[in-house]
Amino acid sequence: MKTMNVSELEAVAARHPQFLLPSFWSRFRFAVIGGAIALYFVFCWWFFAIGQVLGTANWGIATTYLADWISYEVRPDIVLRADGTMQIEFSRYDPIGPNPQPEWLEAERETITRTVEIPATAMQAKPKSSFSFVAPSNAGKQQEIAEARTETRTEEVVTHAVVSMNSTDWIDVVPEHVEVHRGNEKLDITLSSNGGVRADRDLPAWATQRTPGEKIVLAFGFSGWAEIRDDAVKIHKRFLGWENFFFDIDSPFFGKSAGEVFQLLLFGERLDPNRSNISLALENFLYNPSWQHLDVWTKLLQTIVMAFVGTLFATIVAFPLSFVAARNITRNGIVNHAAKRFFDFQRSVDMFIWALFFTRAFGPGPLAGISAIFFTDTGTLGKLYAEALENIDDKQREGVKSVGAGPLAVQRFGVLPQVLPVFASQALYFWESNTRSATIIGAVGAGGIGLKLWEAMRTNQDWENVGYMVLLILIVVFIFDSISNALRSRLIGRRSTS
Repeated sequence: MKTMNVSELEAVAARHPQFLLPSFWSRFRFAVIGGAIALYFVFCWWFFAIGQVLGTANWGIATTYLADWISYEVRPDIVLRADGTMQIEFSRYDPIGPNPQPEWLEAERETITRTVEIPATAMQAKPKSSFSFVAPSNAGKQQEIAEARTETRTEEVVTHAVVSMNSTDWIDVVPEHVEVHRGNEKLDITLSSNGGVRADRDLPAWATQRTPGEKIVLAFGFSGWAEIRDDAVKIHKRFLGWENFFFDIDSPFFGKSAGEVFQLLLFGERLDPNRSNISLALENFLYNPSWQHLDVWTKLLQTIVMAFVGTLFATIVAFPLSFVAARNITRNGIVNHAAKRFFDFQRSVDMFIWALFFTRAFGPGPLAGISAIFFTDTGTLGKLYAEALENIDDKQREGVKSVGAGPLAVQRFGVLPQVLPVFASQALYFWESNTRSATIIGAVGAGGIGLKLWEAMRTNQDWENVGYMVLLILIVVFIFDSISNALRSRLIGRRSTS
């Protein structure tokens, strides 16, 4: 074969340039692919209205929810009464305990004596007792009228209150007037029953009011927020951390430092004569009504067991069925097709949908979750196992056959050594993955910590409890992921060294 030199190649190129030019796809494939991807993203932006969603999204609420995961609020109300006095009220289950007097809320108090008018009231008097088998009618009862009267009362009231939201922001409250200081800005607000809530100037960005006269909402960033109403000033002051995580306000250990608690546990006198302080502290911690540690841990263990049992049953059932579905093991097209279509039926419906179905069938509880995991993973693992079997090396199986081994011995010594590490590795991965899935399906009634998590989210207030449970789930997933990775590495390592 004659080799062409450079001059001859140039002559051919000059006579037939169309044969040496690269094709259109070779020249413009990157531009076409890039343009197609760009058009796809533009279509998605329009079809899902992403711009509108981002523009109308309330990022402030999302930020507040995230902050609530790692913080808690104390919510005092400064009530403005008609007689020109004020009263500070805390909620019944306030996290700072009974008789709260926080340092960040300064109040000037005075004792006053006032006369209260008590209006007349009508009372029904029972008729004179007389034995009768027939219930007396209302007509037989007499009406007694309690006359209107006045009563003199002596009580302590608040005349001036200052709430420090942080080192630079505070709220100064006197009857019918509120001063808000935020950094270098000041906002004067007048309160009246007729005119409502009125600011002395246009509201800054950190204050909002829907219509004139309605309440004004003040934002102080992570420090919290406040509502200024015509009859009350509602404070929501935020603190970093989880309130009363160890002991609730009803516990005798509430409000004590760690050193004081250890002193009581080890050397202190018994707080309850019938039990030791350690037993009392453990009970107060596990049955803490705000955090319900024992119940949360029980539900978490329920989720772990649900994932393990569901995956175990799925592995046990998928293992023999995969031999039926593998074409090189069971050489029957109809049987192979039926087994694979059965796997497709099981895995074509998401685990969440199967959980809804089994919850309706069995009722709420772990059995529904186990069934959903078992049913979905049987199809998925069966398909993966069958594909692994179809990709084995037939030489090892033929070698076992050549020594006269029976069918079961061929599968035992010619097939299983090749696929067993893969089967175990995939089963371990699904076990670790199902720990997360069990949390999701638990929210629809399948039990476990998922249902507990959903209940905390529905209240729209216990976001610190949500953060606590999410943290526990993350820890469990991290632990199981590490265990699964270590076991899979050992299995793969043994396979590679054999």
